[in-house]
Amino acid sequence: QAILREGLEDVAQFFKAHGSCRLPLSPSLLVKGIVPRDCSYFNSNAVPLKLSFQNVDPLGENIRVIFKCGDDLRQDMLTLQMIRIMNKIWVQEGLDMRMVIFRCFSTGRGRGMVEMIPNAETLRKIQVEHGVTGSFKDRPLADWLQKHNPEEDEYEKAVENFIYSCAGCCVATYVLGICDRHNDNIMLKTTGHMFHIDFGRFLGHAQMFGNIKRDRAPFVFTSDMAYVINGGDKPSSRFHDFVDLCCQAYNLIRKHTHLFLNLLGLMLSCGIPELSDLEDLKYVYDALRPQDSDADATTYFTRLIESSLGSVATKLNFFIHNLAQMKFTGSDARPTLSFAPRTHTLKTSGRIRDVFLCRHERVFNPSKGYTYVVKVQRDNPGEVTFVQRTFEEFQELHNKLRLLFPSSLLPSFPSRFVIGRSRGEAVAERRKEELNGYIWHLIHAAPEVAECDLIYTFFHPLPRDEKAAGTNPTPKPADATWARSLGKVGGEVKLSISYKNNKLFIMVMHIRGLPPLQDGNDPDPYVKTYLLPDPQKTTKRKTKVARKTCNPTYNEMVGGTGMDLGRPQGWPCLRVCPLCVPQLVYDGIPRGDLEQRELRLSVLSEEGFWENILLGEVGIRLRDLDLAQEKMGWFALGSRGHGTL
Repeated sequence: QAILREGLEDVAQFFKAHGSCRLPLSPSLLVKGIVPRDCSYFNSNAVPLKLSFQNVDPLGENIRVIFKCGDDLRQDMLTLQMIRIMNKIWVQEGLDMRMVIFRCFSTGRGRGMVEMIPNAETLRKIQVEHGVTGSFKDRPLADWLQKHNPEEDEYEKAVENFIYSCAGCCVATYVLGICDRHNDNIMLKTTGHMFHIDFGRFLGHAQMFGNIKRDRAPFVFTSDMAYVINGGDKPSSRFHDFVDLCCQAYNLIRKHTHLFLNLLGLMLSCGIPELSDLEDLKYVYDALRPQDSDADATTYFTRLIESSLGSVATKLNFFIHNLAQMKFTGSDARPTLSFAPRTHTLKTSGRIRDVFLCRHERVFNPSKGYTYVVKVQRDNPGEVTFVQRTFEEFQELHNKLRLLFPSSLLPSFPSRFVIGRSRGEAVAERRKEELNGYIWHLIHAAPEVAECDLIYTFFHPLPRDEKAAGTNPTPKPADATWARSLGKVGGEVKLSISYKNNKLFIMVMHIRGLPPLQDGNDPDPYVKTYLLPDPQKTTKRKTKVARKTCNPTYNEMVGGTGMDLGRPQGWPCLRVCPLCVPQLVYDGIPRGDLEQRELRLSVLSEEGFWENILLGEVGIRLRDLDLAQEKMGWFALGSRGHGTL
């Protein structure tokens, strides 16, 4: 810190002598001074500087940049240029992935400037608001976005931005082989836009722990990201949109494989260590798989999404990085509440005279449970507010208070462990009484506790608390703005049907809105198809089984023979796994014969030793389809009958 201050004094002397200058980052950025109080440094290996310059424009905000010394920023510039080209390709094809692409400029050997994106935070800082193990939890990102977008329409827009930008990041980081992806290298804007920073490792040159690669998943896509997309912990139709966006974006980039290979090939002689020979170019070629059809590539990338989402190594990597960063955290850093967008104090809010937990209410969004309504009275006559908090938020307050005060100054907190269902009515009623006693003792505790900022922030109304004074409205399903009304109980299946060279291709993409089983549990659905008439049942084809979901994603060709993407070509497949991708469906069927056939598609739930349960089916007369081009759409499931696009 002392060295930084000395250097900033030299910069201030420069501005006194020269008046102003243009930043190398962009000639349009004209600055006239440095703002020392806003300057600091980051705790990464290169210890980059965070600098704040005074804007010459009196109406303009301060210009904040990062200065790095020790990293070859030419590689960052090249990576950002490749992502910028990808974004242009997507936009030209009518697909806006809401990408955030910042400026980066190398000013010399091993040094340069990077633009700082405002209103953005690293995933690590967002996750550790829920504790050092926050990287293993599903709700940190959703709660953070909800905190900064309290209105329903604002939050829906932020989620939409997140879905598009997350899909773009997954495709771009996979194609370019960007590694060293810990949670300090991924950022999220308050508007929901996600983006990656620090591209010191790319083209598959991963960091190693001994002989173990740190980056084990194809790309970073974790359960807390899926939680934001689904609007909860169960798959929804919004996840279908995310998968479709990823596959569409991936196929659009694949069409320009030679462009990317040629551009990267021009840089082979520039001296970037990780782009020095043809093997580095081969990584991009293998990632883009130009020999595959769009359908095969869609299947392939869907399996990559499944593999990334199921990877425990990514969360473990995040957790280890959290531990490594703990030693850099300043002792003066004050704990804050993850669900409160800003800190409130006794001075700004007014003294609290009394609090009373008056009732509990059932909630369904973002997850099922109970919320507790607290009446807050302040010294000002007639100033009464109502706030609603969950049990987990009370517990977070207590945990943060324990970081500031010894346990002897704090009341005991109710146990979160209960026998039986932890969300039942009886448990909520019991907790109401216990929490009421807890908060009463809290505001009547010693002044340093009762008047601390954490307590005044906790009891300060949030936008969602405006509903606490009345009854809650009828809960809206998490995916209501994305899924259209089905009209039937049986749900819908999305298919892609095409015919070429006497071969009928049927890709089962998604299913949405399946009914739960009679016992209330979600089914284990799979799809079975026949080409009727088929008295011998020789045309039977099946997909893999999806587990415990009413909105499964398949993106696979229903067929017989498997091709394992995870083993050397030609080896026999001796197991059943998500990487076994069924191939072509019905071969050797003349068009005239095909027009006499009907595709019968059934969705069943696998029941182990019991008979499988029929969830819905659809019959499609192939003569009603123009098979000269691919047909893609949703088909309604129901009892035996004919479906329409």
